[in-house]
Amino acid sequence: MNIQDKIVENLIEIVLKKPDNFLIVAETLKRIGIASKHENKLFQSCHILHKRGKYYIVHFKQLFQLDSKPTDLLESDIARTNSIANILASWGLIDLVDKVKSESPIVPLSQIKILSKEESKNWQLCSKYTIGNKKHF
Repeated sequence: MNIQDKIVENLIEIVLKKPDNFLIVAETLKRIGIASKHENKLFQSCHILHKRGKYYIVHFKQLFQLDSKPTDLLESDIARTNSIANILASWGLIDLVDKVKSESPIVPLSQIKILSKEESKNWQLCSKYTIGNKKHF
């Protein structure tokens, strides 16, 4: 098993409730992350990834790993990703393929900022990774 297969093995696989939910989930994830303490900036934590006919909720640092770029993926990053995937599932946007996988570790909701669409107009939404035409796996 190569390194990319090992990374994929640890991703949270999901199933979209409806085919057009991909864009809804992607837009929702832009409004979930870590807020700056000093200004209205929100740093997106997770993305939805579609590869090989499957969908995944991934932390941006996992995308760096898939691109073979250096990163420092921490347990707190995995916990935030698990919590965000669980939130999306509780909202009925996705189904988790393996619910046990995202049960632990998790973070308290106080460690995740979720902006409504209306609120997001007053915030700068920042992404540390842009999914493009790069080969991920």
